Amino acid sequence: MRAPRPGRPPRTPYPGLRRSRPGAGSTALRMPAAGRGQAEAGPPRQGELREPRRLPPHSPAPPAAAQPAALALVILLSFASRFHRLAEPPHVCWDETHFGKMGSYYINRTFFFDVHPPLGKMLIGLAGYLSGYDGTFPFQKPGDRYEQHNYMGMRGFCAFLGSCLVPLVYLTVLELSKSLPAALLTAFILIFDTGCITLSQYILLDPILMFFVMGAVLSMVKCNSCADRPFSASWWFWMSLTGVNLAGAMGVKFVGLFVVLLVGLNTMHDLWDLLGNLSLSLVMFGKHLLARVLCLILLPLALYTAMFAVHFTVLNKSGPGDGFFSSAFQSQLIGNNLHNMSVPEHLAYGSMVTMKNLRMAGGYLHSHWHLYPEGIGARQQQVTAYLHKDLNNLWIVKKHHSDTDPSIPVEFVRHGDIIRLEHKETSRNLHSHQHEAPLTRKHFQVTAYGINGTGDSNDFWRIEVVGRKAEKLIRVLRSQVRLIHVATGCILGSSGKILPKWGWEQLEVTCTPYLKETPNSLWNFEDHINPKLPNISLDVLKPSFAEILLESHMVMIQGNTALKPKDNEVTSKPWHWPINYQGLRFSGVNETDYRVYLLGNPVSWSGRVVLRGGGQIMLGWLLHYLPFFMMGRVLYFHHYFPAMLFSSMLTGITWDTLLKFLAGFWSPSTTAKKVYGAGFLALVLLIIYSFYLFHPLSYGIVGPMASDPSSPMAGLRWMDSWEF
Repeated sequence: MRAPRPGRPPRTPYPGLRRSRPGAGSTALRMPAAGRGQAEAGPPRQGELREPRRLPPHSPAPPAAAQPAALALVILLSFASRFHRLAEPPHVCWDETHFGKMGSYYINRTFFFDVHPPLGKMLIGLAGYLSGYDGTFPFQKPGDRYEQHNYMGMRGFCAFLGSCLVPLVYLTVLELSKSLPAALLTAFILIFDTGCITLSQYILLDPILMFFVMGAVLSMVKCNSCADRPFSASWWFWMSLTGVNLAGAMGVKFVGLFVVLLVGLNTMHDLWDLLGNLSLSLVMFGKHLLARVLCLILLPLALYTAMFAVHFTVLNKSGPGDGFFSSAFQSQLIGNNLHNMSVPEHLAYGSMVTMKNLRMAGGYLHSHWHLYPEGIGARQQQVTAYLHKDLNNLWIVKKHHSDTDPSIPVEFVRHGDIIRLEHKETSRNLHSHQHEAPLTRKHFQVTAYGINGTGDSNDFWRIEVVGRKAEKLIRVLRSQVRLIHVATGCILGSSGKILPKWGWEQLEVTCTPYLKETPNSLWNFEDHINPKLPNISLDVLKPSFAEILLESHMVMIQGNTALKPKDNEVTSKPWHWPINYQGLRFSGVNETDYRVYLLGNPVSWSGRVVLRGGGQIMLGWLLHYLPFFMMGRVLYFHHYFPAMLFSSMLTGITWDTLLKFLAGFWSPSTTAKKVYGAGFLALVLLIIYSFYLFHPLSYGIVGPMASDPSSPMAGLRWMDSWEF
């Protein structure tokens, strides 16, 4: 028997009975653990902890016959509201241009880069493939008509998951509160929420993400109901399903980590309680710990890793995402110029090369005819880092003091040599001087300078190989090199900062006077053309799956932090979201356009503002909302909707509790029930009436704007920030 930990209050003598905080009621969202659930007759088995379930006042268990009928009604209304006019509009809306295109890439097996993990796009592509879509629609921009292309399979898949979201929330609230009215009220809030309907009807990642988030929460709550039977089949099923849904949430978007954190905090709390339970042996505690490690850590990680294995297996053809990844990775893509390619092994004078920066998504050393604008350093030709294959990435390696004579034998470039790089397309030399770089302070500007290869001494660079001694040859693709400017001593590098429009939003290249060795200042030679030299195969560069997985995550994280708003793009701030301050235009601008506008149901959203509070549902809302205040990337209104699910559950439970509290002042019980029923009905009718007023925003509208008295939305623009 273990002694109790010092400073910990004495445990209840009953193994599974835990003290509850005043006011916590039954709405506390807890991880599956031994020690909760309804008590059963008979002595508990070893490791089986039981606690009689307490229902809150005025919360009798819902009638068994009413529950299936209520669930059927919820499912019917949810699917009807999401699939109504699903085909409209028959053109690309908002981010369908991205995720529809990525679904096409999977069908065509074309490699691409995105800042999100692959599961959501893979499922969209699979839905398109199974429904007969051939992957040929270009998804170039919003407003492009689908014409004869079959887009309904992808929209229908997203609408299906968006429809399933409402029953998941209904079942979660029913399990937590044991109140059928609370569950129904929450379901009605979501069924008639114009914002949820809009997000569910298009080819987007949001309904897929929210499906897995709520799947994880419901599985967690259901496992809690099996706590009186630890290690039973149902207990294992729900805990395993929690892990599966966690993997799904993480595999759609990185914000799925918020629900992982929610589950993790509850798991830690449960394990802490189990550790302090004096009636539980260390062996049994070890079993509980291992069960959670298996189902909530190892299983999600295995599934998450498998998603990437499928992702890289399917996307085996060269595509627009090649340049974001290393040369070694690109050599595995069919159609890439490095695939099954043979190149000269060692760098020589007169060779035509491309240079790739070794920072994640660092890009190729690039130049073009455009000059730096007035006031940005010297008005010379721009040098940038470009993420895509391009002829303007080609440079010719030359001796610093003369051109290479084609009649003499090949001379190899060696570690420590002073070279000159001439841009093939413009015949200007890579150049630096002590003018300040465009974006990075205390770094020097890098330009292309000269005429037909003739410049000055600021065109000279000393090439050094990391970890090599003088006189050693430089190997293409495998040698990591740095270029040191002879005149100033600075090192050529890519800052990773995105240039403004004048720089075509390519990446800044600078010459840094700081000699610290970082991937930003390291390069490798990728393409290498020299007809005088023999070639070798690139198969030796094949990276392992672990290296590919690590590289892909580094690129995605960097891509996420680099997302910035475009000119005239409507973005929003996190404080806008809970108060429905600003919506998001999905389609159309003018009176003649088919307009769709993302906006929450104003009545139900305004009711949420004052009804915050209550246990770990509040924690779920905070975990899915507060992190956005710390994000530097561009944000949009739709980022709030996972948090809105927790807000809706809290709203339904709180209104139900308030109505029961108010009804308690009336007697007899028949009068109290009538008061409660009238209040419940009034809330539902108010939500439905608000939906009736604002439903054109979800299903689309053509005609006058809201400012016109003849518009169906006339008088409904309650806030100036609503743009419909």
